[in-house]
Amino acid sequence: MLNGSHGYAVIDLETTGLRPARHDRIIEIGVVHLDLAGQITGEWSTLVNPGRDLGPQHVHGINAADVRHAPTFDDIASTLITLLHGRVPVAHNLPFDLGFLTHEFQRLGVTAPLHHELGVCTMAEAVRFLPHAPRNLAGCCAVADIPLDGHHDALVDARAAAGLLRHYLTLAGSTHPWHTLLSTAAQSSWPMLPDTGTPWIRRGVSAERDGHFLARIVDRLPRVPQPVTADSYLALLDQALLDQHISATEADALVQLATDLGLTHTEVERLHHDYLTALAHAALADGVVTVSERQELELAATLLGLPGESVDRALGRAAREHPSALSRFQLAAGDLVVFTGEMDGGRETWEALARQAGYVPHPNITKKVRLLVAADPDTLSGKARKARAYNIPIVTPDAFGSMLR
Repeated sequence: MLNGSHGYAVIDLETTGLRPARHDRIIEIGVVHLDLAGQITGEWSTLVNPGRDLGPQHVHGINAADVRHAPTFDDIASTLITLLHGRVPVAHNLPFDLGFLTHEFQRLGVTAPLHHELGVCTMAEAVRFLPHAPRNLAGCCAVADIPLDGHHDALVDARAAAGLLRHYLTLAGSTHPWHTLLSTAAQSSWPMLPDTGTPWIRRGVSAERDGHFLARIVDRLPRVPQPVTADSYLALLDQALLDQHISATEADALVQLATDLGLTHTEVERLHHDYLTALAHAALADGVVTVSERQELELAATLLGLPGESVDRALGRAAREHPSALSRFQLAAGDLVVFTGEMDGGRETWEALARQAGYVPHPNITKKVRLLVAADPDTLSGKARKARAYNIPIVTPDAFGSMLR
């Protein structure tokens, strides 16, 4: 955690887009504190839950599975005020970062004393200190010989911008170029907000927190023997596996449903074996299990948390038994399909493919929609939240492409 209120606060943000006025939001904040000599005295970073889709994920590399654990801007606003109070704000392209921060504070009804003319923009100052460098952060760092490993991680980029500021201070020598700004920052008046005590979250938290969902289902004491009514669980499982991937959100939903139904770990594991056997029946329908079908069965077993030998057992069981009565999800001509998120090739391309297949692209989620295609299946977009409420399956563009084929 950072402390002290003198010197510089170097900021970097990752956002859902470029325009806060068009509802783009902050999704990651990195802050690095420097003393008057440009030495690092502390740093802080967190993901931020924007309550919407994450925009160009191929650029910032943040996934919704991580962000769903993260605090909102409201949660960390008080901490951020403490980090910025009394310090000169610094960023590479300072107007961009301060514009987003100002907009986020305004959403809370708070006026923050963030003005780019009272801060240091390492991009603008490169004209003076690195006259032959390109304007972008990577180019300036390359000319100044400052490491930048992991570009587009807010804390990594804040450290790099801090390195640039330290480089500028060294080149300036005894003539401190921003003495007046330091005095102004020390006298700035910041609003007070209550500290929520919300912990901050770094990238990768989903992988650290979320083991296989089957392991999260409690194995209770044996119940009185009775038939297990699990049609709803199997239906949700089939829906989750449509894209041959169980997202973090889908895993949570499966754990919650198993808990609501009173299913034990053992019972759920048996249902997973039953489901795999139903898939094996489908693979054996023509009397031959192809290499591709075998690979799909093995992938399904892995996703279900079943051991490798489960596939052979399922095939053997399927060969001996009548086909299971599992109802599989299928699209039909005329079904409504909704798309959300930034997809490779553009959303219009995917909508055109849907039309060619006889489906009807729809702009919004209603109860009549059959499928939502999302760039990130854990997306926090309004369409995804509504789809989950209506129990509409969510699949990736790649999975939708497979369904088209």
